[in-house]
Amino acid sequence: MKKFIVGASLVVLFIAGLSVLLYPAVSDYINSQSQSRVISQFNAELVKLSETDYSGIIDKAKAYNESLLNNPDRFMPTDADLKEYHSILDFSGTGVIGTVEIPEIKVKLPIYLGTDDSVLQVGIGHLAGSSLPIGGPGTHSVLCGHRGLPSSTLLTNADQLKLGDTFTLKILNETLTYQVDNIVIVLPEDMSALAIDPSKDYCTLSTCTPYGINDHRLLIRGIRIFPDDTQSPKLSSIFADASRAGTMTGYLISAAPVILVSLIYTLVRNITSKKRKEVMTGL
Repeated sequence: MKKFIVGASLVVLFIAGLSVLLYPAVSDYINSQSQSRVISQFNAELVKLSETDYSGIIDKAKAYNESLLNNPDRFMPTDADLKEYHSILDFSGTGVIGTVEIPEIKVKLPIYLGTDDSVLQVGIGHLAGSSLPIGGPGTHSVLCGHRGLPSSTLLTNADQLKLGDTFTLKILNETLTYQVDNIVIVLPEDMSALAIDPSKDYCTLSTCTPYGINDHRLLIRGIRIFPDDTQSPKLSSIFADASRAGTMTGYLISAAPVILVSLIYTLVRNITSKKRKEVMTGL
């Protein structure tokens, strides 16, 4: 009986250890599938927009961005400001306004309005008070994301980005590509690097740093560029590789229960076999 209890305890410890080991991979896989569904649903709603609706949204976004140019308190919006902010690009009512793709770290995530924790747990948040990400001179959009979440990768690998790397925003029917031209680390309250230049088209990725401590902000700024279409196959290839990697992760996760059951069965059988031998020996 004592040996059986020891064996059962080992099984429980093994299951607990395996659960801890698999949790990040399983959670990241489930979240990546959820993010893909969110993006697909957004695209399905997008195709329903008429040209008139689309033009109206863009005109309102441009007017909003122009209103920020001479607003020193733009990062401290009032309730009225926030109501207007949330009413412009969120045509689907889900808070999703597009996607961000970062080839160098194999990221493709939905962009939501606002930076509430509920948003940052599942995707990238657009910082209220920064320009709506529709591009154009005199705009500086800020996109925020978490690092180090056990449930999802998000911007965990953002520190691997370097000057010259690119990232792409897909907002409504527009594709905007930015090339990293500045990387700085600042205190959370330091907003100076997020200033709007009247002649520039900027977008900054913001995340916490150092990893695990998170008392500073890593700001990765990109300036708008206009690459030719011949560069797009490279981007597609990267995401095809990422998709295949996600599929392999799915296979591993699916196989884990089978492996676990097999190991438990083998362990229990060995314990039972030893007990049987002991009984036979006693006879």
